Amino acid sequence: MATINFLYRSTKEQAPLNIRLLFRCEGVDYVYGAKTLLKVDKEYWEKYHDQKRPKTIEIANRQREVNAEINDIQNFVLNAFEKALPSEIDKVWLQTKIDSYYNREPDKVRIPQGLIQFVDYYIQEKGNDITPSTVKKLNVVKHKLERYEKEKKVTLLISEINEQFKNNFIAYCTKENYAIGTVQRDLVFIKTFCNYAYEKGLEVDRNLSKLRIKVKKEIKHPYLSLLELEQIEKAELSDSLSNVRDWLIISCYTGQRISDFMNFNTSMIRVENGKSLLEFRQKKTNKLMTIPVLPKVMEVLEKRGGEFPNKISDQKYNDYLKEVCKKAKINQEIEGSKKTEIGANSGKYRKDEGVYEKWELVSSHIGRRSFATNFYGKIPTSHLIFMTGHTTERMFLEYIGKSTKDTALELFNYF
Repeated sequence: MATINFLYRSTKEQAPLNIRLLFRCEGVDYVYGAKTLLKVDKEYWEKYHDQKRPKTIEIANRQREVNAEINDIQNFVLNAFEKALPSEIDKVWLQTKIDSYYNREPDKVRIPQGLIQFVDYYIQEKGNDITPSTVKKLNVVKHKLERYEKEKKVTLLISEINEQFKNNFIAYCTKENYAIGTVQRDLVFIKTFCNYAYEKGLEVDRNLSKLRIKVKKEIKHPYLSLLELEQIEKAELSDSLSNVRDWLIISCYTGQRISDFMNFNTSMIRVENGKSLLEFRQKKTNKLMTIPVLPKVMEVLEKRGGEFPNKISDQKYNDYLKEVCKKAKINQEIEGSKKTEIGANSGKYRKDEGVYEKWELVSSHIGRRSFATNFYGKIPTSHLIFMTGHTTERMFLEYIGKSTKDTALELFNYF
């Protein structure tokens, strides 16, 4: 039976570890050494690597990383040792095996096993397949996990993401006043990371599929009815709020996200057979879209001399949009959630569920949702999906909050 040790043999402040293979054959002891590529700091190796209870999360993280690499190298060498003849094993054999270790599946060697580090790896690997807005969401989850690790004084490994982690994470998020819907979304992202890690050959918990929670009460997202839109059109507003209202009308009759409609300009419009078409590429999906310029949108353009309204920032649009709807008396009380500061001058905001006047809950996305909801059942669903850019009908129906029961009941209208 062979034994493996790792040693720091350099006088430098940072250097690769040496591996030492020890075994006995026919009463004779053999010791061979070789160099690895696993670099560590001398101070870390001598003072902190063997600490049973590291005092900082940085040291704990480093211990996890180094031990994971050490175990991987050790298993690789011992597996090779079991298959080799004693006469083959010498210093050259050991160094050759170490070289083989680093040359085998190089991608697998560099894949981080820590969950937080894996988020960065995932973002890098996906590259242009994910949008900047998605990257932003992933980093929000990562920072939340960093705060979780710091409070719990743990290091999260991909292989340890399981039911127990889920329960602990939910408890932490509940204490921090995160809405259950937010926690559910975070767990979906975490599960995505783990599934991708599994595809890359990392070990994951076999009960990973249970990493989900049921939301007992679903908060419906608000939309503006056609009557409410008419009410908004008739409201007396200042020039700046009128500019926002016009963008709202455009969004409600194009079904596009703010990242797209706020960038509309007249160069995107072309006329075919007397019909005006708007052609653009969706920022989120990178999908090339060609949609009709509907009469309500054309009215806005004609009112503005053929031009789109003045472009404003997303934040200002969201703020002014609430003011527009408030002045138009869009004050029906509905259930919903909005961001509120959890403590005076805390700088921490969480979604607070309750009953609010509708104007308090409107945001830039209400135009897209209003378009899909208002015209569902009036326009063929396939045409609506074409306009919104949803990939499947199921996704579209979920987006507007239609269940299979709703669809079944609506079928009676045709019989």
